Amino acid sequence: MGSPVLSLRIDGELLDRLRKHAAKRGMSVQDYVVRTLIRDDFDERFKSSVEETERFYA
Repeated sequence: MGSPVLSLRIDGELLDRLRKHAAKRGMSVQDYVVRTLIRDDFDERFKSSVEETERFYA
């Protein structure tokens, strides 16, 4: 089973920066963007969990 596809139009300067960031890590631009999105999503879910825990114990 394949992965869903998301196509984006982005500014050329942003793409150049993404290429540089990805190259520094030995990654493709696609892998770099996906990992960045995964990390951001995790951060959001973790923050929500911490806030829920604080409300529960408050």
